[in-house]
Amino acid sequence: MEMKSRFRFERMEIWIRAIEFAGQIYRVSTRFPTEERYGLTSQIRRASVSISSNVAEGSSRTSDNDFARFIEIAYGSLMECVSQLYLAKNESWLSEDDFLGLYQSADELSRMLSAFRGTLKR
Repeated sequence: MEMKSRFRFERMEIWIRAIEFAGQIYRVSTRFPTEERYGLTSQIRRASVSISSNVAEGSSRTSDNDFARFIEIAYGSLMECVSQLYLAKNESWLSEDDFLGLYQSADELSRMLSAFRGTLKR
């Protein structure tokens, strides 16, 4: 049985892509060292979850300016993830292919967030 979308954000491509990105982060971070469980693994996972969470929360706001602020926060969380991906790659916890795939996903998501924020600010 297929569930019907009830909430505005569930129908937003930007939220769907953010959920997919967080899933990618969760999958690759399972290969980080166990001693990083409470370090980088936790940090990058929280930052990736924050992206879709802020899109969802922003969608509940009554003004476009409020929604735009949450999109800015989501963008900031995405930038945290990119920075943390560099660290993981530099420590050899992430392959070059995984890094490039995640970097491309982050780039696409950043463009979507920026464009959507611009639409809300008009």
